[in-house]
Amino acid sequence: MIGIIFSIIAGAAMSFQGVFNTRLEEKIGTWETNVLVQGIAFLLTLIIVLFFGKGDFKELASANKLYLLGGVLGAVITFTVMKGIGDLGPTYAISTILVSQLLTAGIIDAFGLFDSQKLSFGFSKVIGIAIMIVGIIIFKWKS
Repeated sequence: MIGIIFSIIAGAAMSFQGVFNTRLEEKIGTWETNVLVQGIAFLLTLIIVLFFGKGDFKELASANKLYLLGGVLGAVITFTVMKGIGDLGPTYAISTILVSQLLTAGIIDAFGLFDSQKLSFGFSKVIGIAIMIVGIIIFKWKS
């Protein structure tokens, strides 16, 4: 249940963040917004780590270095969400982002990529994604 609550909060936060970043981008610029967003996130996270951190940065030596690309992806995500929302509007862009996330997560699960547990991606899941895509097309059609 807590995972569902966190996922709902994440989805709402991502939607608000995408719109906020896009509106800020209109005023100060794309990369300036990205620097500000990533910088504020860094400072907030640093403060949280100082007070509540329980991990160990020394363990970084044993981590797969590919996973360090998460920081690069953060910048890519901020940039592409702003551009998507700016071009398509919040609802259409975020709907498309959700389908892309679901497809990507399905591929990761189906092949057990990046040390994830391998999970089947059966016909019912394919139909579910197809219904979502049709829903986006219907939603955008004649608007």
